[in-house]
Amino acid sequence: MQNIEIKLISKKHILNILPLLKELNTTTKETILKKRVLEMSTYQNYKCVGVYIDKQLIGITGLWHLTRHYCGKTIEPDHVIISDTYRNKGIGKILFKWIHNYAQKNGYEASELNTYINNIKSHKFYELKGYKKLGFHYLKII
Repeated sequence: MQNIEIKLISKKHILNILPLLKELNTTTKETILKKRVLEMSTYQNYKCVGVYIDKQLIGITGLWHLTRHYCGKTIEPDHVIISDTYRNKGIGKILFKWIHNYAQKNGYEASELNTYINNIKSHKFYELKGYKKLGFHYLKII
């Protein structure tokens, strides 16, 4: 695949991720997604990475920047989405190589992530990238 560019998306262009984000969040209203993305990118330790082919945004992942007591300075890829047309073409591998290089260059000690239980294909992908299952992620809406 040629003409792939991977880079951080500026806060000025952060809302460009909404069409891809809606592919993952089919039940969340766009107005709510917009509000949350603006809050995350403005007030929290969140950045978003874009994957571009010929300057078209075809993939995204959020990156949370954290320090955890059990593993140190950590980067957490979140909501990894590759547009349906470009899936199974090796773009995820290229993206994670970029993430791991970015993390190493910026002094991170670990990378951790969550994936949905029913997303079996992602489990295999992440395990092939060296991620290990450590536990369960629970959610309670309050």
